[in-house]
Amino acid sequence: MKRKVGLIVNPIAGMGGRVGLKGTDGEETLKKALKLGAKPVTPSKAVKFLEKIKNRKEEFELLTGAGNMGEEEAKKVNIEIKPLGLRKEKTTREDTKKIAEQMLKEKVELIIFFGGDGTAVDLCETVDAKVPVIGVPSGVKMYSGVFALNIDSAFKIFSEFLDGKTEFEEREVVEVNEQAFREDRLVLEIKGYLKVPVVKGRVQNSKTLLPSDEENKISIAKWVIDNMNDSVYILGPGSTVSTITKMLNQPKTFLGVDAMYKKRVIGLDLNEKELLKIINDKKAKIVVSPLGKQGFIFGRGNQQISPEVIKKVGIKNIILVATKSKVIETPFFHVDTGDPELDRKLKGYKRVIVDYAEEYVKKVI
Repeated sequence: MKRKVGLIVNPIAGMGGRVGLKGTDGEETLKKALKLGAKPVTPSKAVKFLEKIKNRKEEFELLTGAGNMGEEEAKKVNIEIKPLGLRKEKTTREDTKKIAEQMLKEKVELIIFFGGDGTAVDLCETVDAKVPVIGVPSGVKMYSGVFALNIDSAFKIFSEFLDGKTEFEEREVVEVNEQAFREDRLVLEIKGYLKVPVVKGRVQNSKTLLPSDEENKISIAKWVIDNMNDSVYILGPGSTVSTITKMLNQPKTFLGVDAMYKKRVIGLDLNEKELLKIINDKKAKIVVSPLGKQGFIFGRGNQQISPEVIKKVGIKNIILVATKSKVIETPFFHVDTGDPELDRKLKGYKRVIVDYAEEYVKKVI
């Protein structure tokens, strides 16, 4: 008997990432993202996922959002679907909720969504824990514990679901205040829980704010500063990296991506295009710290450091920094740049600066 599965695509999720907007919630933010040259992120990810599950299409009945909320993507890979909702050029979170409500009425056994934390909150408010839900990471902020690590992990989870092998857990849905986020403040609120099909090593943890470890961060910063050369340093978000600029009496956006040259900040809250322009004819390095507990180095909250930027800088010029507590609390590190070949090259055992002149080796999977 075929399993009934729902699929919802948030067509604007993730568009603010590379242009440095830290989200795409709200019509004005979307307009600004488009003006800055933002391109849709979720449609191509949905197509890639659907191409992977196509070989098992005889085992499930797929219900999708109408139009650009899933129907169009399914048509591209010739999967027969039942569209729900209205075909609209501009969609809102209310469309997501209405489609989810219809899916509940249709008695779907699993809902797969493409989006970020905002979409997860919409489903939390509608679906609650009535049916299992799994997110395919496609937004800018993905701090909730309801997302697969990437498209490959989502495919694995879906396959295990069809085979009846998944276990289910209630996972936190976290909402990030976008306005505070743009003002360089991280304000998190647990909005509820979703029932999630879990396959070991395939679902991310919720973002965790770990202890400050201020002395450890200062030691790490001293080592980075003492070893700086005449390269441009692209500085990722977070308190560990921010300690570097703090010790040099330089400004830093806590949640943005900045650039430093000869120990002076030359650009704040930069987007992808600005980063590429700055490093165009210069040697460069990237300094990043993984997200607490989740362990993502790239692909969560720092999409400005795009595959193009990473390739221009070079994988050998990536400097990983993390406090000892973060390294201990995080089993593995992850990457999800959106470029599968680059992700493959970024994986493996990597050196992480954890103190002054001290490194750990950590596996990126």
